[in-house]
Parts: sequence; structure tokens; C-alpha cells
Amino acid sequence: MIKNISIALKQFIQLVLKQRHLIFVMAKREIQNQYAGSFLGIIWIFIHPVVMITVFWFVFSIGFKAKPMNDVPFVVWLAAGLAPWFFFAEIINGSVNSVVNHAHLIKRTIFSSQILPIIKIFSCSVTHLAFLLVLLVLIIFQGLSFSLYFLQWFYYLFCLLSLALGIAMIVASLNVFVRDVTQIVAVCLQVGFWVTPIFWDIQMMPSRVQWYLKLNPVFYIIQGYRESFISFVPFWSHPYYTMYFWICSGIILLFGAIIFKTLKPQFADVL
Repeated sequence: MIKNISIALKQFIQLVLKQRHLIFVMAKREIQNQYAGSFLGIIWIFIHPVVMITVFWFVFSIGFKAKPMNDVPFVVWLAAGLAPWFFFAEIINGSVNSVVNHAHLIKRTIFSSQILPIIKIFSCSVTHLAFLLVLLVLIIFQGLSFSLYFLQWFYYLFCLLSLALGIAMIVASLNVFVRDVTQIVAVCLQVGFWVTPIFWDIQMMPSRVQWYLKLNPVFYIIQGYRESFISFVPFWSHPYYTMYFWICSGIILLFGAIIFKTLKPQFADVL
């Protein structure tokens, strides 16, 4: 079984490398279409995170009187949590209709539909980079220190992409046959947004409740972003939780690949 998994993983990586030009072109087209006809164009990529952070900061910091988290300004702590969540949510929400929206390619041409979630990841990454730039500006503006731990972001980004890719393949393939998947994903993301400790500190909860909340693998990523940009904690400081995350992420990724590969031959007929 392990041998089959390694072969499948190798084939998928080879496919992505072979189709890298097409992936880049289609991702670029998605970004252009998203802002086509607007006066400000690609500037909206920066406007969205700034407005989002400002609104949430005003509501929770000014309205609800949220206090700084461990002597860290609340707006910085909030932005470090929002950045990975909205990247993750945008990938999943965009991937659910990725196969359906490209029905014309799947039905009429020899097209490797496995790359569709990868295309969505690339197109969403531009907004994420803008979000990170806003976070860095906030860190500078608030007088917080820079650290080499910032480079740890690459590790947690890889964690995010691995988890998101597995889920994206599952929802993209299932949505071809059951269109309710779109609504289910929207509800799950909405619930996950409030259940995941993004606006509130997990330490507020009793120890038993914290244990259940940490079962959510997205929390590992959000906490990792904060540890990379704020508290400067190395990822190897919690080995058991890291192991748990990669077991969950690996199972989801494998499950997603199996589902997508199994259902792919029927895509053209159903679409």
C-alpha cells in the first residue's frame, strides 16, 4: 500500500510539473477575470484584507474592548489568524465548483482535471501574499520585532496547502454528482470560522474543551502562523501535535486523491 501511495504521489508531482505552464496561465486568467472591468483592478487584492482587518479590529477591539494578547496588539494577533484562515477558506470555497465550471474542457478535450485544485491554490495565493504584506506592515507600525522565525511561515504554508489540497479534491469531485456539496461547504466554513480560535484565545476555554478544539487541524496552522510572526515558537516544540496534524492531513490528502481518481472517469458523462 505504501508503495502504491508513493507511486501515486510521484505521478501527481510529475503531472503538476508537466502542466506547470498551463497551471500558471489558467491561474493568471482567473485572477484577471476576477478583477476585469473594475476601475482599481488588481489593487482590490490589497483593499479586501485591509478593510476586513479594519472592520474586525473595530468591532472586537473598540466595540467589545478586546485586550492585547500576551502584550501583542490585538490587531496584529487578529491579522495573523485571519491570514491563514481566509486563504484556506478561499481555496476550499473556490475548489468546490472548479470541475463543474470547467465542464467545457473536461467534455471536449483531453484535460487533466487533477490540476484544477492546484490552479485554484495558485490563484488564491496572490490574495494571501497581499494579506501577509498587510500583516508585516502592522508588525512594523506597532513596533514589534522581526525574527528569523518569520521563515517558519514556509513550513506552515506547506501544512496549509497539504490539508487544503486534500479537502479541495474531495469537494470538487463530489460536487459533480451531488450539487448540495456547495452549500454544505459554505455552512462548514461558516461554522469553522467561529469555532476555530481566530478572534478569541483558546486559553479562555477549559482544558477539556481545548482538547476537542485542537482536534481541528486548521488550528495547528493558525497557531503556527502566530508562533512564526508573533511569539517566535519553533514548530518542533510540540512534536505530538505536529505528528497528529500530519497524520490527519496525510489521510485527508490520500482520501481526496482516491476519491478524485475514482470519480474522474464519470465527470464527462455527468457534466
